[in-house]
Amino acid sequence: MSLQERDSKVIWHPFTQVAESQAPVAIVSAEGCWLTADDHKKYLDGTSSWWVNAHGHAHPYIAQKIFEQASKLEHIIFAGFTHAPAVELAERVIAMLPGKQSRIFYSDNGSTSVEVALKMTLQYFHNQGEKRNKFIAFRNAYHGDTFGAMSVAERNAFSAPFNDLLFEVEFIDAPESAESQSENQLAMHLEAGNVAGFIFEPLVQGANGMRMHSAERLSNMIELCRKHGVLTIADEVFTGFYRTGKKFASSHLIEQPDIMCLSKTLTGGTLPLGITAAPEFIYDAFISNDKRKTFFHGHSFTANPISCAAAIASIDLLEKTECIQNIAEISRQHEEFAKTINNHPSIFEVRHLGTILAIELETEAERGYMNPVAAEITQYFLKLGIYLRPLGNVIYVTPPYVINKEELQLIYKAIRQFLESYRAS
Repeated sequence: MSLQERDSKVIWHPFTQVAESQAPVAIVSAEGCWLTADDHKKYLDGTSSWWVNAHGHAHPYIAQKIFEQASKLEHIIFAGFTHAPAVELAERVIAMLPGKQSRIFYSDNGSTSVEVALKMTLQYFHNQGEKRNKFIAFRNAYHGDTFGAMSVAERNAFSAPFNDLLFEVEFIDAPESAESQSENQLAMHLEAGNVAGFIFEPLVQGANGMRMHSAERLSNMIELCRKHGVLTIADEVFTGFYRTGKKFASSHLIEQPDIMCLSKTLTGGTLPLGITAAPEFIYDAFISNDKRKTFFHGHSFTANPISCAAAIASIDLLEKTECIQNIAEISRQHEEFAKTINNHPSIFEVRHLGTILAIELETEAERGYMNPVAAEITQYFLKLGIYLRPLGNVIYVTPPYVINKEELQLIYKAIRQFLESYRAS
């Protein structure tokens, strides 16, 4: 019995409608930017395996550091104990952040890092006896699949079965264009005086087809929140660690968020880990002789030493000159390729920032994740030995930072071929 056949009897895959899906590709190994299937066919990973892989698969340096840590201390409860990898990682991340964050709270993925930020924000005001319980978020946002994260995201097919159970949020336009009324909409809601936090994906809404917005206007919105005493939360789960060309998407901003959520590229794509970074004034609001003001949140694997060791190793690699140069080169090549296809009749819009390239196709169907062309796109590129997972009618490329020019050109060539064969549907 093949691995695919065994899988079909016991596995429930994420974001997959079984009635319509192809059998999953069985991957047995990976190295660099290449995935090897059980039939020995190789696939070029053009999405960093769901935006997590920064340094290529099976990187020997990260693997060695994981081995060393697993041989020394694999895990320990993080309430009442600490360990060197957690402390060192916190120090390293704080030194990288562009804002005034000084405290690191660990969780285990992007959704939980957002969940922590939301609870932290609400309890910050609760601990001070101030009744603020409303959040503001962008329309078409995606922040994860736990209940709090779903609440501050767009109500859509992802959340439809649970909408009656999600808390109420005020949604406003992202400042994508000069015509958007983002600042005015924000100001109107802030006047109510009951807003606790404003959460956003800085500069790029990933799951929304890599839609991009203005750094200047987002900075203005953060400043407006600060004037009203409202906490701001940057969901950098996707955009963090150089995905946008700078250390963080917030590095493009003048005004910095209060709280930052990190995951995905944090460990170089090797192990699950989430971070919620907060400033000292928020941390101080939880210090009290009243035990009820404690932040009662945690996970069994909070600050897992092996995951922390992997993250430290990933940061070591990120800080190498070679990596920074590679990121700049990917951005340059994306920009050049975008110019060559920008006026193609099959394309609605091309978007580019840092290592992110998004190509939105013309379509007669609904734009976005549910567009039926996605399955056609996936299978087309798989046949060519390239893995791209489209967001509906949006083809995007977010490669590992170690991808070379020749490998990127393979992806670009395949995209050109697809555009010539594509007919809007």
